[in-house]
Amino acid sequence: MTQITTALIQELREKTAAGMLDCKNALMENNGDIQAASDWLRQKGIVKAAKKADRVAASGLVAAAKSADGKFGVIVELNAETDFVAKNEKFQKLVSDTMDKAIELKGDFEKTLAAMHDEIANTISTIGENMTLRRITGVAGDSVYTYIHNALVPGMGQIGVVVALNGDIAESSEIGSKIAMHVAASKPEFATIADVDPVAVEREKKVFIESGATAGKPDQVAEKMIAGRVQKYYGESVLEEQPFVMNPEKTVKQVLSDVGVTLAGFAYYLLGEGIKKREDNLADEVAKMLG
Repeated sequence: MTQITTALIQELREKTAAGMLDCKNALMENNGDIQAASDWLRQKGIVKAAKKADRVAASGLVAAAKSADGKFGVIVELNAETDFVAKNEKFQKLVSDTMDKAIELKGDFEKTLAAMHDEIANTISTIGENMTLRRITGVAGDSVYTYIHNALVPGMGQIGVVVALNGDIAESSEIGSKIAMHVAASKPEFATIADVDPVAVEREKKVFIESGATAGKPDQVAEKMIAGRVQKYYGESVLEEQPFVMNPEKTVKQVLSDVGVTLAGFAYYLLGEGIKKREDNLADEVAKMLG
């Protein structure tokens, strides 16, 4: 058998633009034959996918689901280039299959990505747009609840939430779904005060002090004002401390306590959040073509 050298892998990469691991696998499957390996990559849809890999994928779908026993849930974001693709049944199947695999693999991103590699590449080749599995988060508890806001199809949309609770499942069944909807509306950053980064708290204090709010105040008064600002920050960013949207007189923590359950974890995804979308200029594109 021909030895698969780094030079061979690099040559195939330059010829096809496919990833290093894909090139290595192709050469191993074809006894080091560059042309046969190139054809193999084309058959798998990997070459076509690689050529689209530099195109920004900021649309797509967010999906949430839970395991058969209801004790583990995942939320997945799979991106494509345009909103139109989200309505494509082949893309929706890819998202569904990815979700199933993520649940099977307990939310492990790297393992799920590896397992779905070929299916993602084939779907890119079929639909003609770049696609990326961006992120996966798993949560576990005695009971898990999911929510998709304005679902395009069941379990998939642009905003997704998964919430895990510990305690009596019968008591949590109704409140769990409501907490998931609360998360979608209130967008907390942290589950509990213990989860808050101390650096973020200090930054909040600094901004408050430098705003001049405590200027000229006695130390004791200033300290109380700063403590109040920190508490307000918790009320804005910590799920347990937020006023419950369906009963603002109580915090989420109090509402959960009333039914004898506690928060085990949550995840909130907004499709494309933080991705910088490329803004194409048609005139510039035409000029490049004519040049």
